[in-house]
Amino acid sequence: MHKGSRQSDPPFDWGDRSSWDAVLDGVRAAYISYAPDLAMPGATDAIRAFVQRAVKHGVRRLVLLSGRGEVEAQRCERIIQRADIEWTVVRASWFCQNFSEGAFLDMVLAGEIALPAGEIGEPFVDADDIADVAVAALTEDGHAGQVYELTGPRLLTFAEAVNAIACASGRAIRYVQIPPETFAAGVAVAGLPKNIAWLLEYLFTTVLDGRNAHVGDGVRRALAREPRAFTEYARRMAAAGVWNPSS
Repeated sequence: MHKGSRQSDPPFDWGDRSSWDAVLDGVRAAYISYAPDLAMPGATDAIRAFVQRAVKHGVRRLVLLSGRGEVEAQRCERIIQRADIEWTVVRASWFCQNFSEGAFLDMVLAGEIALPAGEIGEPFVDADDIADVAVAALTEDGHAGQVYELTGPRLLTFAEAVNAIACASGRAIRYVQIPPETFAAGVAVAGLPKNIAWLLEYLFTTVLDGRNAHVGDGVRRALAREPRAFTEYARRMAAAGVWNPSS
């Protein structure tokens, strides 16, 4: 299985379309994960161009990583659904791994996670489940034309998720809900790229408004098993020492 990224050989860069052909040469199935997110301006143009290029190269199966409740992501879904090719859409909720290798890790290590998320529940999904579904859709028959909503088995508020991490790691970690404007100011001070700052604000103010406060059955339908629970993820990461790096 070939991985296309800026560090791979040959390299792949969403911003450099001249890099696409070499990566697609000889490929029959491709997993599309647009960085940083399908919600970003310009994503639909890039996905449309990539799908056209993939079809031209003889790719016969595409699996798209999409987002739940994102109008922009659903536009990208329609692009692959209208192409003359086998397709599978994988709609994922917030990743559990945001707390262990993503945007929230530094806050976990600092002992305080301050975000503009209140009592809206989110069914955090383990990225390992996403990988398992993607591999199945790429390598097995029976997934063409399916839209899989991938979530964990239950809704958790961010405060409940942080409490699960604290219990698993044995560390004092607290969750603090802050106003959106305070969060935006903090992101600006942190010096994050403007597109990432915009994306974070969009996710917290739009996607986390209750529209996704329900559990999906995608893992069960795709893999015939239950999704991994957030508490299972937290115990696994704690055992690996992710949240206790100096111990």
